[in-house]
Amino acid sequence: MPKVTYLHADGTEDVVDAQDGVSVMRTAVTKGVKGIVGECGGELMCATCHVYVLKPVNLASERSEDEDEMLEFAASPRRDNSRLSCQIIMDEPLDGLVVETPEAQN
Repeated sequence: MPKVTYLHADGTEDVVDAQDGVSVMRTAVTKGVKGIVGECGGELMCATCHVYVLKPVNLASERSEDEDEMLEFAASPRRDNSRLSCQIIMDEPLDGLVVETPEAQN
């Protein structure tokens, strides 16, 4: 199982196992990770699952046009490495993914 690390503004982190084919948002909600709400259930209709991708760096540039537009509504400032975690689907090549949850969501 691939692992994903969620870093939080208070310096804590959650390292969890993710199932292949399940989003980073759904993984966080299922595992009780703070800072990821996912109010729309992963339908790309809110920005309550906003994260900053720290590793792998190239993943941040793979946003769809719809995701890019939705990030304008995020509660925390948008950065070059901003993504909606509902749009990142876990699989073995993403094992070791590291994301930071924005302070406004913690």
